[in-house]
Amino acid sequence: MPRFYLPAPLAPHTTFSLPDNIVRHIHVLRLNAGDNITLFNGTGSDFDATLQEIGKRHAECHITAQRQPENESALNITLVQAVSSGERMDFTLQKSVELGVRAIQPMISERCVVRLSGDRADKRVQRWQDIVIAACEQSGRSIVPTVLPIVSFSDYLRQMPPELHLMMSLRRAQALRDIAPVSQSLRLMIGPEGGWTPAEEQAALDAGVQTITLGKRVLRTETAAMAAMAAMQVLWGDF
Repeated sequence: MPRFYLPAPLAPHTTFSLPDNIVRHIHVLRLNAGDNITLFNGTGSDFDATLQEIGKRHAECHITAQRQPENESALNITLVQAVSSGERMDFTLQKSVELGVRAIQPMISERCVVRLSGDRADKRVQRWQDIVIAACEQSGRSIVPTVLPIVSFSDYLRQMPPELHLMMSLRRAQALRDIAPVSQSLRLMIGPEGGWTPAEEQAALDAGVQTITLGKRVLRTETAAMAAMAAMQVLWGDF
């Protein structure tokens, strides 16, 4: 059943005029009056609805029921991702949502090719949030992970929250399977295309970050995030 994100108060037995972006999607999918859809607003519930009217620029639906899907992993992962270039970052965000990430913290590290600040940074974060929402629509998630404002590597370490931090690295790293079972929130730190610098790794270690590896092969930044999160879900999550 088609799923659409609608950031509004939703409740059974109410009728909604759908916004333009959903109307366009309805036309692309060639849906008709009487077809069923699912709405969600990011609070954890799904709302079953039936399309009642569809015009060129207008669509109306009636919500018939509210459901509480149980598809969130108990493993609370925040992905701290050094900003990568082009479609790599988009791919990382999309797949991390599918794998159950709870939040994404974009970071600018020394070897990042992409440098963003000011309005450009704000617009890019909003675009990434839209990618996250689309991934939630596709994957069936009803809680929308937040894309946080971009921070620098040094600023992040200064304000690092008191959670388990695991940094992907090939230096002085232990195998992920050797980490004690995780029953708490954790933060996974993934470097950019050129990896972390030795100075960044040392600063992270000094701040209490643990370094991990997924073997002796060098993984691309987008592969590292996806592989590490999948392995964590196997070891400690719902896989």
